[in-house]
Amino acid sequence: MRSGLSKALSLSGKVFTIFAVLFLANAQSSFAQSDYPNKPIRYVVPFPAGGATDNIARPLQNELLNSFKWNVVIDNKPGAGGNIGAEIVAKSAPDGYTWLMASVGTHGINLPLYTQGGGKMPFDPIKDFTPISLVAELPNVLVLNPEFAAKNNINSVNDLIAYAKAHPGKINMASSGNGTSIHMAGELFKTMTKTYMVHLPYKGSPPAVTDLLAGNVDIMFDNLPSCINYIRAGRLKALAVTSAKRSPAFPDLPTIAEAANLPGYEATSWFGIVGPANMPADILNKDSTTLMAAINSPSVREKYLAMGAQPVGNTPAQFSTFIKNEITKWTKVVRDSGAKVD
Repeated sequence: MRSGLSKALSLSGKVFTIFAVLFLANAQSSFAQSDYPNKPIRYVVPFPAGGATDNIARPLQNELLNSFKWNVVIDNKPGAGGNIGAEIVAKSAPDGYTWLMASVGTHGINLPLYTQGGGKMPFDPIKDFTPISLVAELPNVLVLNPEFAAKNNINSVNDLIAYAKAHPGKINMASSGNGTSIHMAGELFKTMTKTYMVHLPYKGSPPAVTDLLAGNVDIMFDNLPSCINYIRAGRLKALAVTSAKRSPAFPDLPTIAEAANLPGYEATSWFGIVGPANMPADILNKDSTTLMAAINSPSVREKYLAMGAQPVGNTPAQFSTFIKNEITKWTKVVRDSGAKVD
């Protein structure tokens, strides 16, 4: 009898211990997540400092630090059209302490572009990430080296098309890398105008713009924030924007669609924050709420509008749907253009 009672008490003690351990573990986990973030967040920007992606990231970083006391550290990891930085985040722990500044390249264009012809992607843009918020959208702008434009009497988009048709393969077209919106804006232009220009991919917009300014390349479909000051200073010649509507930053600059009678031409850029797949719901909600407030703060909005970008801010569900639609859209563009990784 005593033996049975002893066994029962022993068993009860073990059960109690197990429940106590589980309770404490859950309590500690809940405390840790409610205390989030209690250390720096690594904010991976998959393009060089000074480019459009980096320019969009930094005002947000400053607002998160100044208004919310979140220590967000930007880590530039350029290369492979943004794939190097994106892969780092895809393989990180889903604890909220690693973000990616995703773009139309990493989460729209690269999947069809890099897999066309049997290639592989180092990550799945849907399965390997948790969408948090779309940050901003902006147009690209068709810019030329002024000396190249003057030498060949190119003062409009139609002038450029005529010169390209008369000199196939003689125009060098720089981009910030394979699969970026800058690359695909050019490929779409070539397809719709039936012209051939040589694509020269760089590791980001800054080195490409440097060569464009120096006359080492002729033209570029650059993100507006990367070249806006050069346009205003007259160091680059702007012909048109790639968006469906004119940019408020340059209201007198036509769209390519209207300038060259190319209805349907549109190739805009966007930037948003994603984390690794399977982020905890409470951390995701906190990230989403805080980022929405930061994106729509007067400070961030003012900086974005000044560089020609439109601040957005949306929910994880809305951003997830947006990414899926972008992949569908750019899959068709890539296939129709025949673009591939050079």
